[in-house]
Amino acid sequence: MTAEQLHEQVPPNWYYQSVRDDPLQRYWHKRRFEEVGKLIEPTGGKILDIGCADGMFSKVIFDKAKADELIGIDVLKSSITWANHHWGKNKKMKFMVGDAHRLNFENESFDAAFSLEVLEHVFEPEEVLRGVKRVLKKGGYAIFLVPSDSLLFRTIWFFWLKFYPRGWVWRDTHIQTYRNSYLPKVCKKVGFKVEKEKKFNLEMLHLVKVRKV
Repeated sequence: MTAEQLHEQVPPNWYYQSVRDDPLQRYWHKRRFEEVGKLIEPTGGKILDIGCADGMFSKVIFDKAKADELIGIDVLKSSITWANHHWGKNKKMKFMVGDAHRLNFENESFDAAFSLEVLEHVFEPEEVLRGVKRVLKKGGYAIFLVPSDSLLFRTIWFFWLKFYPRGWVWRDTHIQTYRNSYLPKVCKKVGFKVEKEKKFNLEMLHLVKVRKV
């Protein structure tokens, strides 16, 4: 099964619609970006958003980073089409179909990279992280966010998938676990310097900021 097939049930504008219409999702994502926002460096430059979906959070990253250019990639063509249409007036934001495992960009071409609640969906996390390191400039940073897979998260996720009206679209899409703080360990393994890590939302989310040295 391909990554696109794995996520084919996800609506093109999932995050935009969730933040607009769903109070629980609105709170969850508000907390995400309160914490992620603290780690974004407002230095401009060129930014890569891996797993950008409908671009809802790409815009948050773009604004907080004061980016000169942001490129978002996602495996879902429908989401990319929606993002390009919705955010089309901003010529500094571009969205394209792309696979996190095969970043089709030149070496050292980005000042920063983001992958927020995406790495739990990829087949080869280490390969993805090595790709991120390759496309980052020396001194560039990356911010990753994954579920901690704590007991509380797993319990809520079970009920979310089974009973929440729209939750079923994510069934079987979490194919990796970052339990026991695995994310910073694999970041170090591929050669990143881990600068900051934090668990929040009752320790259900694990946020890691790394630097290419």
